[in-house]
Amino acid sequence: MKIFYILLAFLLTNSAGAQTTPQDSVMLTRIYNEVLLHGECYNNLRYLCKNIGHRLAGSESAARAIEWGASTLLAAAADSVFLMPVEVPHWSRGSNEYALYEVTGDRIADLYRVQATALGGSVGTNGEITAQVVEVKSFDELKALGEENVKGKIVFFNKAMDPMLINTGAAYGGAYPIRGQGPSEAAKYGAVACLIRSLTLADDDYPHTGGTIYKDSIPQIPAAALSSVGARQLSQHLANYPDLKFTLHLSATAYPRTVQANVVAEIKGTQFPDEYITIGAHLDSWDIGEGAHDDGAGIVQSIEVLRTLVALGYQPKHTLRVVLFINEEFGNDGGKTYADSCAAQGLIHVAALESDAGGFTPLGFHCECNDVQLARFQSWKPLLEKFSLYEAKRGGSGVDIGPLKKEDTDRVALFGMRVDGQKYFNYHHSGNDIFENVDKRELELGAAAMASLIYLIDQSGLPASE
Repeated sequence: MKIFYILLAFLLTNSAGAQTTPQDSVMLTRIYNEVLLHGECYNNLRYLCKNIGHRLAGSESAARAIEWGASTLLAAAADSVFLMPVEVPHWSRGSNEYALYEVTGDRIADLYRVQATALGGSVGTNGEITAQVVEVKSFDELKALGEENVKGKIVFFNKAMDPMLINTGAAYGGAYPIRGQGPSEAAKYGAVACLIRSLTLADDDYPHTGGTIYKDSIPQIPAAALSSVGARQLSQHLANYPDLKFTLHLSATAYPRTVQANVVAEIKGTQFPDEYITIGAHLDSWDIGEGAHDDGAGIVQSIEVLRTLVALGYQPKHTLRVVLFINEEFGNDGGKTYADSCAAQGLIHVAALESDAGGFTPLGFHCECNDVQLARFQSWKPLLEKFSLYEAKRGGSGVDIGPLKKEDTDRVALFGMRVDGQKYFNYHHSGNDIFENVDKRELELGAAAMASLIYLIDQSGLPASE
């Protein structure tokens, strides 16, 4: 019986694994040559970052980015480009936020200003809030303190990302709930404001923002992220001066939701025009920095996939779509709207690929797929490894394309590009996420890797099920 199952697995794998041809190797070499010699993604990123800047959903700069995305895709020779309306939140941090506290020792008072920035969606302070601080590292510690020790105070969550985890995404995931849920958890016990240690492995003075999630049944309190240096400094002073008073001022304001758009470009398939392969990234970014790695890099790489295949005269079998999603950061409205639209039209997706891990050196791809699709994907490993793309296994894909699985759990295979992300959270959601911190060659290698995978998917297709 054991021999039977081994033989069955072998047959399944080999029936799913389409063998690559010498022509495939030639095509991938042509793709890399085109991107590395004539690529436009680096200059496109420069324009996006320097001429448009940050692209917070709901903002005027996001609207300009949508216009730029549509015109750039048209210039890349897409068959058609259209805008898909998406309802998004509209929030502004304003122009006046600061944090400070005073420490008195040896009859000398020292004033410390702390680098801080409002979390996305935070309410403002309506003037200054000044209160004592209680420091915790977890929700359990907060619960143990109870309302009697928290009410009327500022809760400071001083939880760092785990530096022992080699996978920085896993380290981020371990600390993420504190940022998302911390303000409401603190408010449950009567806190008047919440401070979060920035989610970064860097030891610097850049605060990192990110969305927070208020619970409807709990009062909304102001919430801000402190830089890693500021958080360490505050923790040290609290150890010696537990009664120090902290002052926070946030000018954040929420406005009614508004309508913006996903940008969608198509190249029509020659053999299977009603079957779609989507390539995408999110056009929006947080409003500090320029959104270069998150996710300007993915945007220009996705556009470069289309430009490169057109430049090489490639005519796809399936219809290729490049989607510039709006509002991944503030609730994934763009991804949800796109999936709902595709479902309503009955569109069939073969696959989708997302780049949202920064413009760093590509390592390969992860896939959310069935066993037969995985086998075919892994049959391409020998060819991909010639271009230093060694990762080809199951794993997460991307937030924007994730909703496509909701309607078609077995048919569509979702791919996420994997990169060397050790430095990603140095820049993520911070004022340090600027064009100058993206390497041209690494960005271009990522674009070439994406175009190569799309070519292989288009040539062989991916089985819907076993």
